[in-house]
Amino acid sequence: MSDDNKGDARHLETLDRDLARYSTLEVATQYVARPMVGPGISLVFIVLAGLAAALFFGQSTNSMVVIVATCLGAYMALNIGANDVANNMGPAVGANALTMGGAIGIAVVFESAGALIAGGDVVSTIAKGIIAPESMGTATTFIWAMMAALLSAALWVNLATFVGAPVSTTHSVVGGVMGAGIAAAGFGAVSWGTMGAIAASWVISPVLGGAIAAFFLFIIKSRIIYQDDKIAAARRWVPVLVGIMAGAFGAYLALKGLKKIIKIDMPTALLIGLAIAVLVWMVMIPVIKKQSEGLENRNKSLKVLFGIPLVVSAALLSFAHGANDVANAVGPLAAIVQVSQSGDFTHSFGIPFWVMVIGAFGISFGLFLFGPKLIRMVGSQITKLNPMRAYCVALSAAITVIVASWLGLPVSSTHIAVGGVFGVGFFREWDAERRLRNARAAMPDKPIYSVEERRRRKLVRRSHFLTIIAAWVITVPAAALLSAVIFFVLNAVLGA
Repeated sequence: MSDDNKGDARHLETLDRDLARYSTLEVATQYVARPMVGPGISLVFIVLAGLAAALFFGQSTNSMVVIVATCLGAYMALNIGANDVANNMGPAVGANALTMGGAIGIAVVFESAGALIAGGDVVSTIAKGIIAPESMGTATTFIWAMMAALLSAALWVNLATFVGAPVSTTHSVVGGVMGAGIAAAGFGAVSWGTMGAIAASWVISPVLGGAIAAFFLFIIKSRIIYQDDKIAAARRWVPVLVGIMAGAFGAYLALKGLKKIIKIDMPTALLIGLAIAVLVWMVMIPVIKKQSEGLENRNKSLKVLFGIPLVVSAALLSFAHGANDVANAVGPLAAIVQVSQSGDFTHSFGIPFWVMVIGAFGISFGLFLFGPKLIRMVGSQITKLNPMRAYCVALSAAITVIVASWLGLPVSSTHIAVGGVFGVGFFREWDAERRLRNARAAMPDKPIYSVEERRRRKLVRRSHFLTIIAAWVITVPAAALLSAVIFFVLNAVLGA
């Protein structure tokens, strides 16, 4: 080989190495830049929320306070979407009834609809029901207390999302409001009666969610799964289950969603729900019959028939979650806006529509950008879910959240949904143990191997159960302590 050829070869080798370095650099740049996309979009949303506040609030002496508070409210809404919405969509994704993209799309639409249509009652509870505003002394002190509550709750939920813990955003914001109130005016500022009712609902809601989920799973097992002709039983009962779900949604929408147009009392709303339930039941009979044609008489075939109910129940739960948990983002913000406009922080107030929009869109953006991580955790790491079990979880959570929102109680959807998951898992354990005892009683001389017992013990992961309970316990005091510290800092720096 001539010297010229050798030089050309060396030049080509050098060029290949350079190109390889550039290719590696490009891949590395993409790898580093990808995690920054979500925070970048979030920052843009927060800035736009602040600009919207400047536009709608106008120029005044307190405009900067409202802009900062709006940015904090947008930040909190993003964190709610990233952490809390996993409880709605996790069961459907874990059961493979929805893809991650489909779940996010449904959640974005129905979360926003629930927040904008039916989010008012719980907003007023968060903003004014936890602390006594008149104990704050001055409007400025009240504003700094609400700011501290927003920031502390957002930071805590952000930390929990980062480490992959499904904590309660309701716990976070209520703890933040309570901590700031105590720091500002002492323990007398807290409405302990309201806090007692809220605390009771935190205990009752997961138990109720688990009981309802276990009840519906009992119905499905006894009336469908354990029947000789499973397909025929499903044709009778699946339309009934879908009708129940539709009736609950219809009653809630009539009671809450139409109140700005026409006043509907509870008995009328229940009648509307009953009519919708009957109508949907009749419509679903031919749909389920057509879906079941040609299916084999086994449990695996039943999963197909529960696809539609699970998707609809997930949408219902997202609507209820949006109605209930938008308060966590915009309740303190609405209070700050009201006080900044009028200077009055002792009377009731309305919720500006632009404030509700920021909360609704923030939840949707947070879900889209950061939600998949916790959706996978809730859907697959607590207990194994199939469409039937996931449907029970979603329906029980929806019913419980709807009742709580109607009562104006800021209950934790995290508690309800996770309680439903554990309710399903523990019911399966009980059912497996019951069947094992029956098998032993029927054949006392035949040894029953312990394989089923070992399998039964794995139906609910106790480590996750203990971890989640610990996270629930620590959230309120942690958020309260952080809020108190932030309030003292604001007070020292700004001279509130």
